[in-house]
Amino acid sequence: AVLGFAFKKNTGDTRESPAILVCKYLLEEGAKLCIYDPKVPKQQIYTDLRSADRLDDERLIEVVDSPYKATEGAHAMVFCTEWDEFLKLDFKRMYDQMLKPAFVFDGRKIVNVEELQSIGFHVETIGRRTSKPFKTRINRYISHD
Repeated sequence: AVLGFAFKKNTGDTRESPAILVCKYLLEEGAKLCIYDPKVPKQQIYTDLRSADRLDDERLIEVVDSPYKATEGAHAMVFCTEWDEFLKLDFKRMYDQMLKPAFVFDGRKIVNVEELQSIGFHVETIGRRTSKPFKTRINRYISHD
């Protein structure tokens, strides 16, 4: 689940949004994406990702109208925009509907790491070591320095 696609909160502007690169990388790795952003139009997201090699199969990308829909059956959620509404999410509800182990990657330093860890999430925040190393294929992408 990708939460936030705009380059910053309170806009629908996606120019130079880090979410585009994150999504393209995940698609190249074979991920199926479910994306939620409260202001970016669905067609804009598809347009921004069209050059991704795997976008030929649009079944790999779904744009939804709720962060809860985005996390249904997801392995992880990635915060790419610091929308205020993300601070008020029911993370227990999200955890309960996600596959386990459930991961949170916070690219905007907006989540309460301790709260999410107490629910059961494995949390990684840009610029901060937040979880104990988890033995999976994902470790090669996470620096634990």
